[in-house]
Amino acid sequence: MKPGSKYQPFPSVDLRDRAWPNRTIEQAPIWCSVDLRDGNQALTVPMTVEQKLEMFQALVACGFKQIEVGFPSASPTEFAFVRRLVEENLIPDNVTVQVLVQAREDLIARTAQSLMGAKQAIIHLYNSTSPAQRRLVFGLDKPAIVQMAVRGAEWVRQYAAGLTGTDVTLEYSPESFSATEVEFALEVVEAVMDVWQPTPARRMIVNLPETVEVATPNVYADQVEWFGRHLTRRNSVFISLHTHNDRGTGVAATELGLLAGADRVEGTLFGNGERTGNLDIVTVALNMYTQGIDPGLELGDLEKLRDVYERCTGMTVPPRQPYSGEFVFTAFSGSHQDAIRKGLAARRAETPWEVPYLVMDPHDIGRRYDEVIRVNGQSGKGGIAYLLERECGIHLPKQMQREFGTVAGRAIDALGREVGAAELKAMLWKEYVERADRYRLIDFCSTDEAGRCRCRAALFVDGVTHELAGEGNGPIDAFIRALKTKGLVETEVVEQSEHALGNGADATAIAYIALKFPDGRVRWGAGVDTNIELASIKAIVSALNRE
Repeated sequence: MKPGSKYQPFPSVDLRDRAWPNRTIEQAPIWCSVDLRDGNQALTVPMTVEQKLEMFQALVACGFKQIEVGFPSASPTEFAFVRRLVEENLIPDNVTVQVLVQAREDLIARTAQSLMGAKQAIIHLYNSTSPAQRRLVFGLDKPAIVQMAVRGAEWVRQYAAGLTGTDVTLEYSPESFSATEVEFALEVVEAVMDVWQPTPARRMIVNLPETVEVATPNVYADQVEWFGRHLTRRNSVFISLHTHNDRGTGVAATELGLLAGADRVEGTLFGNGERTGNLDIVTVALNMYTQGIDPGLELGDLEKLRDVYERCTGMTVPPRQPYSGEFVFTAFSGSHQDAIRKGLAARRAETPWEVPYLVMDPHDIGRRYDEVIRVNGQSGKGGIAYLLERECGIHLPKQMQREFGTVAGRAIDALGREVGAAELKAMLWKEYVERADRYRLIDFCSTDEAGRCRCRAALFVDGVTHELAGEGNGPIDAFIRALKTKGLVETEVVEQSEHALGNGADATAIAYIALKFPDGRVRWGAGVDTNIELASIKAIVSALNRE
């Protein structure tokens, strides 16, 4: 592939004296959650009214003062949800609901109808402005796009005036701002401002959406700073950011956009949104927190919030997602565990947080540091093997870890929950140690004479007892040869190991043996006995049963 002939780099902004690289974030922005709209429209099965209500209440509990509750003109469910919030007086006095609408009169009228009786609301108008949208979607030139925005702004002003008793804030988005020429985006926004006439005492919101990430985050920051510099009534506007994550840099783009002068941020709790997602507000807020800035959101019980999100959306937060993932405070590496343990031991309450590998104190968000590997359906062979070793003293050979990891993974997935070491051991015993599908060892004994080992055994195979005799350079070799001589199975040992389970003279031993069969397949077996020799023979029988 030669991308240079198919893709072109996005042009940079002419902003040679950019100021944002020398700034630091010193305070939290105005947060607006769009979980109930942008997040909801990204779901395979949209939330029901009841699920949206539970999510809304969770967002209120988090401290969001602005919440985009939906696209009421889009469907009866969306409209019904807004009406339920209003009619059942479910919107706290310090919370403003936001609704989204395109620049079409019928949709704007329906949107205004959904807000009748609300105490305060934000009507969020948008139309797309990028060259690709103008050319390919609308077939309109720049003046026609400006006129579309102006007509929409006039309709919004008209219908908002009819919302008696509702304190209405107006918001406009030149959708696909990040892919729009900054000069044209400014022209469209200025035209909308001319209609709405914001003042410093009554500001409007200008949202600059990175609807699709088309360049590195610094380019978006340049766009935001350029826009803020050239806006004629900057003190009458809240500049808002709304980033997506197509390039995986939504968080970075937002943080740089704040450095560039933005006042407000729209996003979703854990980044759920179209394509690769929206901005993850939790990550940005806690990034601020770890720099000593109060984010203004209550995230002290992040696991509870994650549970609500997953229950309402059917989505899952990835286990390695910053701050909120299940394993972000779980150390798998022994060296990491040692460093964290020492850091926690040296911790003094009156000193700044400084613990290796932990960017923040897990207790601050209702989590805890867990040095013991947890195992569930998403866990890998390494975690399973580590837990068996740490809690049960079972040291699986490396290649057997892969085989048992697959077996245990299926069982854990069927359970649909986390499992402990005792359950993993039971799975191991059932699959290997207690296996007696076709073969069952009845008796075994061996003797050594002149460096050669002779064995005798009784093996129950498919309902028939077979008497075996063999000779080899050890008990295992002798037993394998006895099986071949009897014509029961053709196989060879390719790996073996054993160790004690526990301490003392009465400790049992566990043996692991891998058998290779004529077709190239390798099967592991395990056997347990107080006699290490017998444990190895049992491991061979176990592998035969698994073949």
